[in-house]
Amino acid sequence: MDFDYDLFVIGGGSGGVRAARVAAGDAGARVALAEEDRYGGTCVIRGCVPKKLMVFASEFASVPEQARGYGWNIGEGTFDWLTFRKYLDEELDRLEGVYRSLLKNSGVETFDARAILRDAHTVVLSNGETKTAKTILVATGGHPVRPDIPNAELGIVSDDIFHLEALPKSILIVGGGYIACEFAGIFNGLGVEVTQYYRGAQILRGFDDEARSLIAEMMREKGINLQVGTNIAAMAAADPDHSTADPVWVTPTSGTARAFDLVLFATGRDPNSSDMGLEDIGVEVGRRGEIIVDEYSKTAVDSVYAIGDVTNRVNLTPVAIREGMAFVETVFKDNATSVDHELIPSAVFTQPEMGTIGLSEEAARDIEPVEIYATSFRPMQSAFAGQPDRVLMKLVVSVATRKVLGCHIVAPNAGEMIQLAGIAIKMGATKEDFDRTVAVHPTMSEEIVTMKTPLRTT
Repeated sequence: MDFDYDLFVIGGGSGGVRAARVAAGDAGARVALAEEDRYGGTCVIRGCVPKKLMVFASEFASVPEQARGYGWNIGEGTFDWLTFRKYLDEELDRLEGVYRSLLKNSGVETFDARAILRDAHTVVLSNGETKTAKTILVATGGHPVRPDIPNAELGIVSDDIFHLEALPKSILIVGGGYIACEFAGIFNGLGVEVTQYYRGAQILRGFDDEARSLIAEMMREKGINLQVGTNIAAMAAADPDHSTADPVWVTPTSGTARAFDLVLFATGRDPNSSDMGLEDIGVEVGRRGEIIVDEYSKTAVDSVYAIGDVTNRVNLTPVAIREGMAFVETVFKDNATSVDHELIPSAVFTQPEMGTIGLSEEAARDIEPVEIYATSFRPMQSAFAGQPDRVLMKLVVSVATRKVLGCHIVAPNAGEMIQLAGIAIKMGATKEDFDRTVAVHPTMSEEIVTMKTPLRTT
């Protein structure tokens, strides 16, 4: 059969764009890509990039106080949300233009349209066109979801934040994952009164207990009203003619009802796989809508593959990019390549920031005996200025093999540190390898190589 393309990619996020342009540019394939929204996907348009820029913006609030501790006479400033949003929109437009240019320069034909699957080799576009391809790659990402409670539409989700016309005076953030905690720090830094509800016993479930406990403590220290073991029992508009500018009345499962200018639901994300015709052609889809794939990202249909958040494996942008590259190697370069999803370093841009790789203490001790090396202290920069900030450096070490099974850092720029520590841990470094490394002094990160005596063995 003569196909229109060798590859048709559905989704213009980081993973889909990388796969499309490498298949076209390096492998010489005839490639097309369809994106129904903006090129760059969640990460570039409504996730990692704008969120990190908001983190940067929010952190300037603490600069005057810290500077005065060093002898600078710096007064308090004011933050203009609309000015920031203008610059942010311009940057996102620029980045979207970069993605479009990368595709064009690689010879990828693009369609600004929604695509669904008619059969194993055919996609139908929302502009009315029908295209065929030898291979189809689904890279449609995911989306934030609202909880199933009455009046949930009164709240917003993370996608909506970057379009706010004004900052609220008060906000309730519902959720305890990294998105909820990151935005709690952002809004707090921008001068918003922040309350956060999480139904569990502690935020950041799945991360190391000691690390997440310190983050929770520091969040409260910075003025965030963090309430664990709490959820929304009921919510309603303060006025029957509710608009997004009106307060929302919230009754918690514990405590007293009150009004908030804004409610943000950060209660999870689901894959973008609905109404695409996937199951009709034999693609297996999981309970949450995740596309089921094998180690080479192939679905139950031989000609259809899927990568990134739509597969709900490891939902991180660099992982989606690697999966896209592995897909091209497998399908277009005759080099069967799977992605190693073990020991992936990651960062949570809370305030303070967390960097992590490998097993938490709790997960490791369920597998084998481990030694725990950890230290928590006030870093020089903030301690000199009389600020209460504390950091944590922690290593989880196998008693049997001496390998470092996990590293957890809570500190300014922890993400930068964990990237480098991740190389050693991925290589299988032992505690003695860390010990042999000379410390860089004076730094916070030197503590990673100067902890000689375990705090405990579990």
